Amino acid sequence: MSAAVSRAFAADGPLSLAFPGYTPRSQQSAMAQAVAQAIETREPLVVEAATGTGKTLAYLVPALLSGQRTLISTGTRALQDQLFERDLPATRDALEIGGRIARLKGRSNYLCLYRMDQALDDGSLSPYLRRDLQRVRRWAGHTRDGDLAGVEGLQEDAPVRMQVSSTAENCLGQRCPRYEDCWVMDARRKAQAADVVVVNHHLLFADLALKDTGFAELLPGADIVIVDEAHQVPEIAGQFFGYAISARQLRELAGDSQREAEDAGLADAELVDALLAMSEAVDQLFRQLPHVGGRQAWESAFASAPALAALEALGAAQTTVCTRLDPLEQASDGLATCSQRAIVLNARLKTLISGEDIEHVRWAEVSRTNFALRSTPLVIADRFQASRAREPAAWIFSSATLAVDGRFDHFKREIGAETAREAEFDSPFDFDRQARLFLPAMPDPRAPDYRAAVIEQAAELIDASAGGAFLLCTSHAAVREYGQALRERVDVPVLQQGEQSKHALLHAFRTDGNAVLVGTQSFWEGVDVPGRALRLVMIDRLPFLAPSDPLLRARVEHLKAQGLEPFRDYQIPHAAMTLKQGAGRLIRGTEDRGVLVIFDPRIHRTGYGKAFLNSLPPFPVETDRLPILSFLREVSA
Repeated sequence: MSAAVSRAFAADGPLSLAFPGYTPRSQQSAMAQAVAQAIETREPLVVEAATGTGKTLAYLVPALLSGQRTLISTGTRALQDQLFERDLPATRDALEIGGRIARLKGRSNYLCLYRMDQALDDGSLSPYLRRDLQRVRRWAGHTRDGDLAGVEGLQEDAPVRMQVSSTAENCLGQRCPRYEDCWVMDARRKAQAADVVVVNHHLLFADLALKDTGFAELLPGADIVIVDEAHQVPEIAGQFFGYAISARQLRELAGDSQREAEDAGLADAELVDALLAMSEAVDQLFRQLPHVGGRQAWESAFASAPALAALEALGAAQTTVCTRLDPLEQASDGLATCSQRAIVLNARLKTLISGEDIEHVRWAEVSRTNFALRSTPLVIADRFQASRAREPAAWIFSSATLAVDGRFDHFKREIGAETAREAEFDSPFDFDRQARLFLPAMPDPRAPDYRAAVIEQAAELIDASAGGAFLLCTSHAAVREYGQALRERVDVPVLQQGEQSKHALLHAFRTDGNAVLVGTQSFWEGVDVPGRALRLVMIDRLPFLAPSDPLLRARVEHLKAQGLEPFRDYQIPHAAMTLKQGAGRLIRGTEDRGVLVIFDPRIHRTGYGKAFLNSLPPFPVETDRLPILSFLREVSA
């Protein structure tokens, strides 16, 4: 296959004829050869390809040329859509290769006709929900794939999506009266028959976790598994190899159970009272949990006697619901599903309360309207390795941010792939011409005047760049403080995370061209603003996990027990990979120019700071503000 790959990437090859402006890149063709070798030898490959390498074509070409069944998993639904709708068809056409392609998303992305019918009959919905429901109903009459992304004007976080889609818990499966028209099953059938299937990480790991229990697999068996944006794997795998119970799940269970019982004429007082008691117990626990945001250690969340009492009361109320639903299982398929959901959630809650699973970490998170109680495995490496061993495929893990200071040890250890082959390919961008890294003189980040110093520096830099800036923060408190202060200091629009949806903020930022966006974690990666609209990226602190984070604390203790040094072997690599993601927002194309600013002085005052600096693109480094201000004015002219 090596010769065929070389021909594809040649200056006069099929890619050059199919893609306008195509120019051969040595990094891209070298990565394609590494992927081809991994496919032929069935050895796992971990590959870092910096922004601009063209990694998508580098893995698509050898996979398509191999003629083998391929599963491609991406980090987001947006990337999944881009691959399926644009990159994959264009590459296949360029190579003149046939075969069927399919896109498969999680079931919550598809219209469930049964649940839509139920929602249309629900007279308790708000006018806002009913308006969106009618929009979905009209769209349902002509959709070809049932993908809710096709509903014009419907945001990803629109509440109506929960009303008209199913979950693994509430789906009736073959017992559903609309089963023959099920869009989820239609998508799965197409995936089973396809040669190349594009999924996202959540679906991939939901499937791996399901196989772990011995149930039938969701995804077709594959000869090649390509995991793009692979730096997300440890976090997502932890979610799916663990378990959770949330207020939303319990509220939906109560509502669905009452509706199904009423439809069957079995909503007697005992059942209704039990469901009401469970809903009230959910609300009481929600009120008693600390509303501090982020991950909370189990011991902190339930430090108060009222919170513990509310948890016990919820457990008792849920057990009663199980008892009331059990004799109704035979009455209808809907009630049978509700009863099984109640049993599963009850078992999870009992395990969480007991704390008997010593291989997992218990924790809680509370939002404005929901809480979730979670149990996450301390280590996913063994389980993920076992899952991969059951799939005799060529596994390729690709991302722009996997190596730390030129080493892949951290990532490979996390996924249990210590023997995987490695490859690293630098960006073809001309960083000497395009960018600068500014490391200003700053106080210690623990000093009381640190944020004031950030504001002073940021305001001057924004004035020089005339906007077009991201300020990436490590906490929501910093976002609020910086956002408010900058609005008083600069003459360009300041957009602040939390005031609008992420989609709306990015649209406003791109449209304005001179705005400032202040955000935290969700803006560090997966955000692409090429061109002049983003010419200044500022990072307030090195993105270490908070010492109070329950997963960090548990993993620190686990690493110590393994004889490892947690700060060196986990905290630094994790933070360095996150910093690379944030820095990667700046230069997205050959014509982009701009400045990356890292305010945190630890990056050049500490010994471990070198690991961060050596992990970043080779920007020229500047510590003097005057050349940086001049460069920004030039870029912004």
